Amino acid sequence: MNVLEKVSLALIAAFALCLTPQVGAEVAVPPLTARVTDQTGTLTPEQVGELEQTLQAFEKRKGTQIAVLIVPTTGEETIEQYSLRVVEQWKLGRRQVDDGALLIVAKDDRALRIEVGYGLEGALNDAISSRIIREIIVPRFKEGNFYDGIAAGVNQMIRVADGEPLPPPQPHAGPGSPDVWKLAPVIFMLAAVFGGMLRSALGRLPGAVVAGGGAALIAWLLTAGILVTVAAGVIAFLFTLTGAGMGAYVGTYGIGRHNGGFNRGGRGGFGGGGGGFGGGGASGRW
Repeated sequence: MNVLEKVSLALIAAFALCLTPQVGAEVAVPPLTARVTDQTGTLTPEQVGELEQTLQAFEKRKGTQIAVLIVPTTGEETIEQYSLRVVEQWKLGRRQVDDGALLIVAKDDRALRIEVGYGLEGALNDAISSRIIREIIVPRFKEGNFYDGIAAGVNQMIRVADGEPLPPPQPHAGPGSPDVWKLAPVIFMLAAVFGGMLRSALGRLPGAVVAGGGAALIAWLLTAGILVTVAAGVIAFLFTLTGAGMGAYVGTYGIGRHNGGFNRGGRGGFGGGGGGFGGGGASGRW
């Protein structure tokens, strides 16, 4: 057994040891049964109904799906990490058009985020999402007017999304040799799943080292390319070391596409259409 094989086995063992004790730490993603999901009782039934009508009318006219989620906390995850888990499960927006968006509020954490699908990133980009949060939603939240902040934020998201034609569906990449961009979904998924676990179990720096080594190993086994291997290791190392949400990296580089199957019409008569997200959007606090 050569040195590379020994290192590979050691890294795989480290990942396996860190996985088991941390699985139960994640906050569960609620099922998507409505456009507005409030797990905190912040909104009255009448307020929920008004938001539902607004979002339903917009979807009927434009086709774009926007949803609102209010949770008490995202637990040990950042709001970026939890938000991306939500949209990957909910799959808001039309398949291959990817015109979904989520406004998520973690009330006890005093944090919120606008998560944007690929098809809306041209209109509802990171800078505009940040302005909606800072200038429209947060001032109202600071006054305790949660419904006003959410309603005003949703209305502004609708106006922005309505003001620019949606881009055409993105074609799937053709066959070819694996490269760092094709491996990006795998790298970021592993970093999101294992990053917090490794930091908790081993400490910030050792956890980042193990995460970077594991990502590099996977890249090496799949591509046998030095540059790809180094890039994968560095990305996973920095991601785990800083503890940043996936959106901070994926949204910056425009990578990490995740498309889901068609799931419209869930138990509550509403479901995602299979849209894909890559971490675009913005976060804020109040």
